[in-house]
Amino acid sequence: MTHKPNNGGITNNGVVDDELGVILGLDGGTTSTICVCIPFSDHLADPVPVLARAVAGCSNHNSVGETAARDTLVQVMMEALLKSGSRKSAVRAVCLGVSGVNHPDDQERILNWLRNIFPSNVKLYVQNDAVAALASGTMGKLHGCVLIAGTGTISYGFTEDGREARAAGAGPVLGDWGSGYGIAAKALTAVIRAHDGRDSQTLLTDRILQSLGLPSPDELIGWTYADPSWARIAALVPVVVSCAEAGDEIANQILNDAVQELASSVIAVVKRLGMGGEDGKSCFPIVMVGGVLEANKRWDIGKEVVNCVLRTYSGATPVRPKVDPAVGAALLAWNYLMKETDGKFQRQP
Repeated sequence: MTHKPNNGGITNNGVVDDELGVILGLDGGTTSTICVCIPFSDHLADPVPVLARAVAGCSNHNSVGETAARDTLVQVMMEALLKSGSRKSAVRAVCLGVSGVNHPDDQERILNWLRNIFPSNVKLYVQNDAVAALASGTMGKLHGCVLIAGTGTISYGFTEDGREARAAGAGPVLGDWGSGYGIAAKALTAVIRAHDGRDSQTLLTDRILQSLGLPSPDELIGWTYADPSWARIAALVPVVVSCAEAGDEIANQILNDAVQELASSVIAVVKRLGMGGEDGKSCFPIVMVGGVLEANKRWDIGKEVVNCVLRTYSGATPVRPKVDPAVGAALLAWNYLMKETDGKFQRQP
């Protein structure tokens, strides 16, 4: 066999080394699903080369049902392979980080879907999307805590000896109040309460009605239940933030409550795992992921959450990932694969 230079699984002329194969990493959330294809090699290149990226809709089976979730996962993986110019036979490993994976039964269901798609030699891994998000900030190594705050929210932590814990992530019905959905739902409730005379008037009323093109708060009920999808509601978060930055007391209270909810979920995970040590000063990363945690003009929810956590655990170090969670899932698959093969691998036939 002729020697091929190893540049992160890509030959010197920029072509993927087919004998090394590829890895698929997938981040499946409530709003969208992203799959990336990266070349496999015996070392990780920096930056990680992404051969192709594909995007589809929601793949959370709790939101869209099992059939639609499966179809979305298949669609986005096959599109990523097609864009990369790779065949299914070139796949070495697949790692899916999918929201709604909360129980071993959820994992096994999705693993069965994957077994019907890929050859039996392909290594398959299924995790909650929070695990992929954590891996995006730690180059695929599971240590520390991740806080996701987008449409939904969850905190997830891993210790170096493999223990894990989670908090929140139970969906809007069970109270993910620090999430984008939770923030927006509280804002909509505040508008209705103000309209009824049960609470103070708020700038949220005019701003939300203007954003939605509705003439009066009476129309909010029909708008909300016509399509009560989580992402549709959560899209109102920027309106809430703008009202808070304009000085609206109720909007500011909603965001302050969200900060406390998000911080408490992180603190709960760290406490259960003993990650902060007996004195609370042991160092560990907090990977921060999701649109709710991004800074605005005056309000920076992510920074306020970190400040709350630091008052209890001074060794916490916030990390903003350099890669997205789909790449994190691919890196996780790479680490799993290298560990299982003890760093020794064979070229594809």
